[in-house]
Amino acid sequence: MSETQQSDAPTSTPGAWGEPRTRELTWYDPQRIAAQVPHMSGVEFLGQIRDGILAPPPITEHFGLNIDVVEEGRVTFVCRPDESCYNPIGTVHGGVVCTLLDTVCGCAMQSVLPQGKGYTSIEIKVNYLKAVRGDGGLLTAEGTVTKAGSRVGFTEGVIRDASGTVVATASSTLLIFDIPTPRT
Repeated sequence: MSETQQSDAPTSTPGAWGEPRTRELTWYDPQRIAAQVPHMSGVEFLGQIRDGILAPPPITEHFGLNIDVVEEGRVTFVCRPDESCYNPIGTVHGGVVCTLLDTVCGCAMQSVLPQGKGYTSIEIKVNYLKAVRGDGGLLTAEGTVTKAGSRVGFTEGVIRDASGTVVATASSTLLIFDIPTPRT
């Protein structure tokens, strides 16, 4: 062992880690949710998820995301991350923050799309401005449309912590495409 290494490094076993924790997830068939997209505008589709008329997509259960506001060109989601989202240093994993930003950026684009149109992310650039702690309270994420073209759109996202401090921002480029109406 080199002199720079710690000689008192922990050599623990699962029994020394404390009691295991579990988290149960429940979701509904995502294909049944997606099948509704061709039948309504994006803002109507998102509004129906927010209002509980349509089931939320499974990803929202994984990360505790809830739609708060749906307007044409703007959406907000709230999220209360828990310790199941921690990375090895005890803060909320950046992937959770990125997922929240990708969600609001994409849903903002969906909110301006007409019936029969969908989107997918082409790229997202995230700026992490402050560590997010699981006990830091509610996160509020807002996504807004910068430009919605016929094939490509641009959105921005921002996440604020419970005190209103901006913890992360994003800019996103999205592909806009036709969603075929299923034959019945």
